[in-house]
Amino acid sequence: MENNVKKVMLLGVLLIGFILSAQNRNLDNYRQPDQRGINVFEPQKDTLTTFESLKVRTGGSFALQFQALDNENASGTLKEIGSNFNLATANLDFDVALYDGVNMHLRTYLSSRHHNEPYVKGGYFQVDKLDFIQKGFLEDFMKHVTIKIGHMETNYGDAHFRRSDNAQAIYNPFIGNLIMDSFTTEVGAEVYYNTGNGFFGMLGFTNGKLNQSVEESDGTTGGAVFLAKLGYDKQIEEDLRVRLTGSVYNTGYSQNVYLYAADRAGSRYYDVLQDVAATSDNFRSGRFNPAYGNKITAVMINPFVKYGGLEVFGTIELTSGRSLAETDRRNTEQFAGEAIYRFGSNENIYIGGRYNTVSSELASGDDVTIDRFQLGAGWFMTKNVLLKAEYVNQEYSDYPTGDLLEGASFDGLMLEAVISF
Repeated sequence: MENNVKKVMLLGVLLIGFILSAQNRNLDNYRQPDQRGINVFEPQKDTLTTFESLKVRTGGSFALQFQALDNENASGTLKEIGSNFNLATANLDFDVALYDGVNMHLRTYLSSRHHNEPYVKGGYFQVDKLDFIQKGFLEDFMKHVTIKIGHMETNYGDAHFRRSDNAQAIYNPFIGNLIMDSFTTEVGAEVYYNTGNGFFGMLGFTNGKLNQSVEESDGTTGGAVFLAKLGYDKQIEEDLRVRLTGSVYNTGYSQNVYLYAADRAGSRYYDVLQDVAATSDNFRSGRFNPAYGNKITAVMINPFVKYGGLEVFGTIELTSGRSLAETDRRNTEQFAGEAIYRFGSNENIYIGGRYNTVSSELASGDDVTIDRFQLGAGWFMTKNVLLKAEYVNQEYSDYPTGDLLEGASFDGLMLEAVISF
């Protein structure tokens, strides 16, 4: 009975949202959840306004993959995997224009690899005007400033703007995210300043916690994270866009460092490299977490160039950190480069490749390397429907004798269908 009531309530909310947003689904300073949102990064800043009254935009996304991967390791102790469909994933999004210059975003994972029950990813307020205080309050200043506050995805680096966020996979030209997938949701605030001539900056602070709690650990209820980003993004000519950003994510102390372990939705490569004796799913399979524990300093540099239909995107990531039990910091480096060529009507077809490598010192003292090559293609049937194909090959080197990942690798074909609206 309780489940039926919840379903009826959810259906009612969806119907209300569709009715309220039936006339005009566009919001100010908003990243469209379809093909129009590709290569959109920080919150857009526009002094124009279309606000008339409170408006609710209900949207969502759906993704389903067919997986045909093989895996192996030196000891032959991996579970056998074959070809079939993965669990379908789904998101539910609410975007609300609350006031002139004040929007709210809320995302719920309806189904994910790690959870078959709905749960909230996070949400935030985006403030582009302060007219709710007084009409025209700090108007000239706010023409350049955006403020985000909430339990939200932190803006560290540019790679997270191109990754698959559970079912929202339409921005990602490939099927898998990076090996060391930087993504976390924490309570905090970010302030953006856009000069209007291509240069911009961001400063932010969070409490460094994925799961919010007032319980003490090591004599404190948490820690603090400092975030910063500087960048240049300019449409130089009609066919040429250039972007370069540098970001930092730094903790003096955190109860747990979640930067590479916060994605509870899970990896796209299901069941790869899992011990034959495992009794539960390693939902982050195929990814790498340096497991620093309590302290981290991470720097990411991202160049992006788009010339006509050709776009090149790079990731240079240098990190160091340690747990309280360790005396010295360990280092991890990640490099990735991808080239995509988009063509056809409205660039609705693309092909591309990505090379991604990670080198890290483990807590055991071993230095290991992971390499991945991805070759992908995609077809936007409409701006809301994307079909993707990917060949992936990932190899593990220098893991110690007896480790599950000694001599490990996986490769094969993935297909993915994505709907986002």
